[in-house]
Amino acid sequence: MPRVIADLHIHSPYSRATSPRITVEALAKWGAVKGLTLIGTGDFTHPRWLETLREALEEVPGTGLYVPKGRPDSKVWFMVTGEISTVFEWEGRTRKIHHLLLTPSLEDAVLVDEALSSYGDLEADGRPTLNAPAPEVVERILEASPQTVVIPAHIWTPWFSLFGARSGFDRLEDCYGDMSQRIFALETGLSSDPPMNWRLSALDRYALISNSDSHSFWPWRLGREANIFDLRRVTYQEIVDAIREKDPRRFRATIEVNPAYGKYHWTGHRNCGVSMPPEEAMRRGGLCPKCGKPLTKGVDQRVEELADRPRGYRPKDAVDYVHLLPLHEVIATLLGTSSPTVKQVWEIYNRLIHSFGNELRVLLSAPYQRLVKEAGRALAQAILDIRLDRVKVVPGYDGVYGRPIFRGLTLSP
Repeated sequence: MPRVIADLHIHSPYSRATSPRITVEALAKWGAVKGLTLIGTGDFTHPRWLETLREALEEVPGTGLYVPKGRPDSKVWFMVTGEISTVFEWEGRTRKIHHLLLTPSLEDAVLVDEALSSYGDLEADGRPTLNAPAPEVVERILEASPQTVVIPAHIWTPWFSLFGARSGFDRLEDCYGDMSQRIFALETGLSSDPPMNWRLSALDRYALISNSDSHSFWPWRLGREANIFDLRRVTYQEIVDAIREKDPRRFRATIEVNPAYGKYHWTGHRNCGVSMPPEEAMRRGGLCPKCGKPLTKGVDQRVEELADRPRGYRPKDAVDYVHLLPLHEVIATLLGTSSPTVKQVWEIYNRLIHSFGNELRVLLSAPYQRLVKEAGRALAQAILDIRLDRVKVVPGYDGVYGRPIFRGLTLSP
């Protein structure tokens, strides 16, 4: 049964704050280095990126998935995906919600784009802003392409998300109205993980997926969160069905960073260097103790506000998960540098990829003694600690990434 590791939410060079060097070729190359077997194309709503995709990709017959043109043996396949932003008024407040789109073909992508073009300028951004209520947009998408899937994106981040503290909702039904029954999956985002979402009984009916939302092709961004499938046949519909049915035989697990690593996990104020857990933030009335201005409410606090279950609750038959961290950042932390791009990091990283084949194999399954031989005891121990989920992370807040701590483990520069 083929194993598929899929990162279905990325961006093209046409989205804001993305690498201008993103290409299909670069994604295929670095996706293989990461250990991914399926990557979302991202941004199919942008006319120039869609034209690029149509020129650069060819369908694997009968699958609804694609490979780089002329490379039928490619290790990395592509699913046609995109992200849109809807902005609309509801109960006197402006709501800004992002949605991940999965679509079964480049031909369907054209139909979806035609349906969305009346709501906003699709050329303005790879993740276009559409001025229409979410239910209306979902209905138009599904009328144009019934097999396209709409998934609320990074559902907890403060801005632009379903449950976001700044412009989101308390209930999915309030956002999607009569289209709610067409939503069957939620993307957790970097600042939350399945155990946090399991605390809300209202989310039990939804599959939880994880993706990187990568803005570049580099392996410390690409695939930092992903989904693991075991499929009888690798097709668009098999993947969609595995998610829809929450089938643990096919949808095996999600790969997650520790949610404290995410940029919005705790409540805080970046300008003042202040961060705090939910209990303290609520006790302070959500105000910064240094400047007195409102703090950016973190995902942990937002979950606490809506949860109706205690921490540690696990629903029956829940899809499993594993916490990982990008290997570049693990190496950089042990070297005492804040940059994953320095020469020493690349030297160690490349040696491990040469020895084990790809990054996810290093992180998930490389034998400990071989890791000691290839990378030294400190890095091998750090990877083992990650597998055992015993790495402490200083929580991220207000746009600042969290910081992992490997106590007593260092590498010589």
